[in-house]
Amino acid sequence: MFGNKKNKEANTNNDNTSNTKSRSLNTLVQGTSITGDIKAESDIRIDGKINGTLSCDAKVIIGPTGTVEGEITCVNAVIEGRFDGNLVVKEVLSLKETAIINGDASYDKLIVQQGAVINAAIKRNNHSGKNGTTNNLKVSKDIVKKTNGKVTA
Repeated sequence: MFGNKKNKEANTNNDNTSNTKSRSLNTLVQGTSITGDIKAESDIRIDGKINGTLSCDAKVIIGPTGTVEGEITCVNAVIEGRFDGNLVVKEVLSLKETAIINGDASYDKLIVQQGAVINAAIKRNNHSGKNGTTNNLKVSKDIVKKTNGKVTA
């Protein structure tokens, strides 16, 4: 009525194409185990076990039953399960109350809920403090519990 039908169809097709990648979710269910290298362009949820390298162009979610041993590089991460290794998060790293991480982690923004266990050297990506030093933070589970889950860097 108010617009050209061809323009509406063209816009609808373009919208579906651009949103397909962001709406996709890969899932590794509980009881499934993978050893090796994984590359994902869209979000991935892990409720099983991965032993290897995961490179993700979106969000990685390690569910409460999920375990990853190795290396993860991603844009955002939500950890509810267990991670052992090297974790590189370009934007937001969120550690839920059931999270256990061991190793090294880097992030831009960090959210830690009370009860999360962190036995890792964690640092903020590409941010310099005074005198050009980077913000490094070593956290143990005792610190997280004593500060009611609030960790700042």
